Amino acid sequence: MAFYVYIVASQRNGTLYIGSTDDLAKRIWEHQEKLRAGFTARYGVGRLVWYEVHDSRDSAFQRERRMKSWNRAWKIEIIERFNPGWRDLYADLA
Repeated sequence: MAFYVYIVASQRNGTLYIGSTDDLAKRIWEHQEKLRAGFTARYGVGRLVWYEVHDSRDSAFQRERRMKSWNRAWKIEIIERFNPGWRDLYADLA
């Protein structure tokens, strides 16, 4: 089973959210449809701009926690190395 750490954005250089899940396609769909009340629904954050795969839930959770403590510039740098156009990667999951 795969586990994922991901970053969703409201737009290029917009509001960012970092999360982790074991079902990336479902979780991003939930963000886009605003099915989970909270930060992403409130700020319109649903464009999948970065993700990475982990082999354990613990590994993904630890990475998520570390990345949440990063400054904004580091988060933007990792997005732009992986996805320079800030394209919504959700379509690639289907």
